[in-house]
Amino acid sequence: MPHSTRLPRTGLLRHAAALALAGGMVLAAGPAPAQDGPAGPQAGGAAVAIAAETATRDGTTRLTLTLSKAIEARAFVMERPDRAVIDLPEVNFQLDQETGKMSGRKRDGAIASFRYGLFAPGRSRIVVDLTGPALVETIETTKTREGAVLVSIPFRKVDRDTFRKASVAGDPSPAASAKTAPKAASMGEAADTRPLIVIDAGHGGTDPGAIAATGVFEKDIVFGFAQSFAERLEQSGRYRLVMTRDRDVFVPLAERVRIAREAKADLFVSIHADSISAAPQVKGATIYTGSEKATDSESARLAERENRADAAAGTESGEGPADVADILQELTLRETRGFSSGFAGRLMGQLGPVMEMSTKPHREAGFKVLRSPDVPSVLIELGYLSSKSDLEKLQSEEWRARVTGSMAKAVDLFFSGRATLSRPAPTGARSAEGDTGSAERATSGKRAGVLRPEGAVHDFAPKRSAAIAPVSP
Repeated sequence: MPHSTRLPRTGLLRHAAALALAGGMVLAAGPAPAQDGPAGPQAGGAAVAIAAETATRDGTTRLTLTLSKAIEARAFVMERPDRAVIDLPEVNFQLDQETGKMSGRKRDGAIASFRYGLFAPGRSRIVVDLTGPALVETIETTKTREGAVLVSIPFRKVDRDTFRKASVAGDPSPAASAKTAPKAASMGEAADTRPLIVIDAGHGGTDPGAIAATGVFEKDIVFGFAQSFAERLEQSGRYRLVMTRDRDVFVPLAERVRIAREAKADLFVSIHADSISAAPQVKGATIYTGSEKATDSESARLAERENRADAAAGTESGEGPADVADILQELTLRETRGFSSGFAGRLMGQLGPVMEMSTKPHREAGFKVLRSPDVPSVLIELGYLSSKSDLEKLQSEEWRARVTGSMAKAVDLFFSGRATLSRPAPTGARSAEGDTGSAERATSGKRAGVLRPEGAVHDFAPKRSAAIAPVSP
């Protein structure tokens, strides 16, 4: 008889009460339910998860979720590192921040740790780091007398060969990774020659990024900052804007580059924050531009860590832009990197007076998101979540306003400093382009539009064309 995870009756009563409260919160945030339909979380919408527990018995480790309603779950495993991926319909995770962390206590059987979040619109994901090769057995769903739904996910350790064969199969649903094509721009937008800037909030969804000792996630810090930066640029009316994500959702690294290239962006700015728990005294901001050779070992390690973001979300890294294949493409890449370094210099000049910079404020490294051969790109590490002073600033609205204001000035200088804005010639099939707009046209009185993925919940400006939706790889 299969083992069934059970909670004490008092625990189930607490869960039932929490689910009732969560259901009320969900309904309060959305439209009122129809009078002739059922009320509460069962009426529709995302399931609510209010608990996740692990337990090992008879050689099987189980991860048990407590949910407001039944859902369908499917699982697959991946190697290097060993991990299991549980794909779910969209779930509203109302879990304690410490849920899934195994540090400071004994690891439970086959599970080393796990993380969760929104993987793509309408899809959530749990990524389980395994202590060794293990497969997911039949997922069981039971309902308690109090109305809660328990989804039990069993893991059983196997030998390396068995695990490797299972991992080769990979994600059993390749159709789910189909990308959403961008909608065609309207005639009015096609004639809009203002520079287009892509703002990339790092990490998101199942990938939290760096985590402060206080439990604050990098993905939340940088998303709030990216929103403020977009709002500041939007107010000027000089630019068109695209955000790579408009909510707490995972976006693959290669997809972020694709968004910028297909939008024919004139500038790509990626926002991040670092953390070095072993060196809390290290602080300050750093601006990175792309290069095959890193400035120093610290920059190389950081790029390697950031480049593993896709693996942290339970997916394989997509291929970035093709390697330089001929002299023309190499010259284009050099020109693009020259523009990137030029913008980095203007950023340093504007940010120095309003924020603390690191000992080497401009560095180079092989970040995947900086590999576009025809879009000037920079990555900004705003500070260190491991530094108490930096963390306080990163959470300060006053500090954020000063810094985003200075960054907007750097953007103005970058574009106004070139009498005619000539984008680097695209590599591949597209031919070199001429002027895409002068500084005078860039400063026209038109209101800037923030192009956002479909279903965006943050409304900076009247919606223009739909941006490329963040989707799974």
